Amino acid sequence: MIRFPRGARTTTLALLAGLALPAAMAQDMLLARNLAATCANCHGTNGNARGDMKPLAGVAAGKIIALVADYKSGEQPASIMHQIAKGYTDEQIKLVAAYFAAQQPQK
Repeated sequence: MIRFPRGARTTTLALLAGLALPAAMAQDMLLARNLAATCANCHGTNGNARGDMKPLAGVAAGKIIALVADYKSGEQPASIMHQIAKGYTDEQIKLVAAYFAAQQPQK
């Protein structure tokens, strides 16, 4: 058994606790990227859509969440987006919205 001085033990525990937060954030971002990959067919890789589709890269997360909620509720008409939106939980939608908001829009 390794014995740490009393102050070092507290510091070590605090450092280890601090490592859990970035690891959880990294895991969430990986999940967000994977969920967002399902949007690539229409909205392009990393949210940079081509053609007439709405680009999502750089759009504020709150705006994306509101748009998806409108599709999910049926308030916003769509050919397929209302069905896709219903397949995601609110937490998943928040993750995907944050992912697209963090992407750089193409100019």
